[in-house]
Amino acid sequence: MSGSSDNTKPVTCTVKPPVQLQLRDTNTDTAPSGVCVVDVSLPFGKPVSIEEITFKNYYTAYVTVRLLRRSPGQEAPAKWCTALRDLRLMDNPHTEGGSQDYYSIHRTQMLVEPDCVVLVRLILRQPSSAWLTFSLEEIRIYPHLEPEPEKEVSDWLSDLTLVDQHPDLEGLPDPQTVSSSIQQMWALTEVMQTSQTTASVGRFEVDGCYDISLLSLM
Repeated sequence: MSGSSDNTKPVTCTVKPPVQLQLRDTNTDTAPSGVCVVDVSLPFGKPVSIEEITFKNYYTAYVTVRLLRRSPGQEAPAKWCTALRDLRLMDNPHTEGGSQDYYSIHRTQMLVEPDCVVLVRLILRQPSSAWLTFSLEEIRIYPHLEPEPEKEVSDWLSDLTLVDQHPDLEGLPDPQTVSSSIQQMWALTEVMQTSQTTASVGRFEVDGCYDISLLSLM
């Protein structure tokens, strides 16, 4: 049996005793019909969307699942529908294979969407006369939970703690002072480039003559 996922708890429900169906009047024929019905009542006024139904078998060969569903937001009466028909629980009705196994029925196995359900009816069949008593035990109904929508990038950003936009400037010079000094240096550079002369200056010439003291240094 595949159990319910994660920590999902089963729905609080009431499982009524099995009711044997009689094909003829009980006064003239007391032979078992091989069919019985188990009704599972869900909380009144709270329709349930079913994810999974689990149970332990007790000599039931086949099970059919019928659902009483109510249309959401409508005053119309609930309607019956067949969600699963004659699911085999025993390999051979005349042998014990699968007679006491655990089973699960997932919503993906059903013929209809098991949503807004107010009552679950399980129809059990055992065609073999070898088993006079048959039923289902430990019936659990687990609700279908919609997954949480994935967050957009903007949602993730809004969840982040805003960081101070002003970095720590302790120990650094005042930015305005540095900016003012750079502007002054730039202005001085412009003045020097503008007033620069194009005349060549002799390296060792003094009034057109060479200075002997300068020549001695070479």
